Amino acid sequence: MSEDVAIVEKGGVLEVHLNRPDKKNALTAAMYRAMIAALADASARAEIGTVLLAGRGDAFCAGNDLGDFMKGPEGGAAAFDFIQAIATFDKPLVAAVQGLAVGVGATMLLHCDLVYASPDARFVMPFANLGLAPEAGSSLLLPALMGHAKAAAMLLLGEPMDAAAADGAGLLTAVVPGETLIDHARAKAALLMTKPPQALAATRRLMKGDPAALHARMQEEAEAFRAALTGDEAREAFAAFFEKRPPVFRRG
Repeated sequence: MSEDVAIVEKGGVLEVHLNRPDKKNALTAAMYRAMIAALADASARAEIGTVLLAGRGDAFCAGNDLGDFMKGPEGGAAAFDFIQAIATFDKPLVAAVQGLAVGVGATMLLHCDLVYASPDARFVMPFANLGLAPEAGSSLLLPALMGHAKAAAMLLLGEPMDAAAADGAGLLTAVVPGETLIDHARAKAALLMTKPPQALAATRRLMKGDPAALHARMQEEAEAFRAALTGDEAREAFAAFFEKRPPVFRRG
């Protein structure tokens, strides 16, 4: 387990807190592994009915820690394993989002059932800007959720979406004041614990539909992502990021 992921358990709700506020909760391989373990633990224990995802500090999650991600294959492997774990998790997921939700910090929310955000939340999916392909099924789920045009602004242009726009587009359950965000999310998670669990499980399965298309798309995305990661565009985008300069991409 990672010290950068804090686990809190209360009343059948397992809270998973990203606890690296000085790095805006950017995810390392160790953090991914800790979250995977927490989800597996929650799935296996009958007394756990709901998982609440939250980030400590002024950001929910700034996505991958690019330095950690580029150290070797473990970062990418852990990220893809986490995506699979959250996409197939069999109990309700609640998220409390404040500040930045970037990359996987945004796409993981597509697999949550209830997503509450503070007014300062900003959702960014900068995969194309980094020379990469989308992940977590976002190329399928995001257009289905908000339509092609709005999804294209996020996935092709990397344009951020603020909390009000995300709420209107269907990405959020509600926008709530920042000072009450975590308490609000906890109250909704606790409310889920009062519902009949078999009925909840059946309803979630029916709402999500046949998982085959999603899993197939996630596999396609993973193959495209891995191929892009070793390509010239990603190398230039990552170099520009670390050198704090605009990237220059060749055409032709």
